[in-house]
Amino acid sequence: MAERDAAVTGPISRLLVAGVASEAALLGVAFALGWLADVPPFERSRPDPWAVGHGAAATLPLLVLLRWCLRTSWAPVRRLVALVEEHLRPHLVGTTAAGIVLLSLLAGIGEEALFRGVIQAGLAERLPAPVALGIAALLFGVAHWLTPAYAVLAGFIGAYLGILFLVTDNLLVPIVTHALYDIVALSVLVRRKPASSGAALPPG
Repeated sequence: MAERDAAVTGPISRLLVAGVASEAALLGVAFALGWLADVPPFERSRPDPWAVGHGAAATLPLLVLLRWCLRTSWAPVRRLVALVEEHLRPHLVGTTAAGIVLLSLLAGIGEEALFRGVIQAGLAERLPAPVALGIAALLFGVAHWLTPAYAVLAGFIGAYLGILFLVTDNLLVPIVTHALYDIVALSVLVRRKPASSGAALPPG
C-alpha cells in the first residue's frame, strides 16, 4: 500500500508521465496530419511580445470562469468536481511545480497545434471560418470527454481559443492562453482540499 501511495503521490506520478507522453504525442499527430493535409501546424505562429501579452490577457476570462466554478453551488458543477478529483487529483498531488508547468506547456502547444493550427486552419481553407472554428471546437470537446457536461464545457473553451486564433491570426496567442490557464487550474486542483469544497475545474 505504501508503495502504491508513493507511486501515486510522488513528484513524478504515473499520470504525469502519461500526460506528458500523450500531449507530446498530440504534437506528433499535428505534424503528421499537417503534412498529409499540407497545413503546417505552426504556419500561422509568429513569436512576438504582443502575442504573448494578448494571450496572457485572454486568460483572464477563463480564470473568472474558474473562480465561479470554485464558488458555485450549482449541482451540475458540483458533480463535475467529484469526477475531476476522483480521477485526476490523487495522481497529481505531490507533483512539482515544474511538472505542472511542463504538462501545461505541452498541452498548450500540442493541443493548439492540432486543433487550431491544423484542423481549424485546414478546414478554413475549404469551409467558412465560423464552421471550421465550430468543428475544431467540437472535436476539442470530444477529446476532453469525461462526462457529457465536461465535454460541452471543453467545447466552449475550445471555441474561445478558436476565436482568439481567428481574430489574431497568430497561433501563439491561444497557445499562451491555454498553457497559462492549465498551469493555474492544475495548481489549484493539486492544492485544494478534496470534493466537499465544491470546486470544479473547467477543462483545458
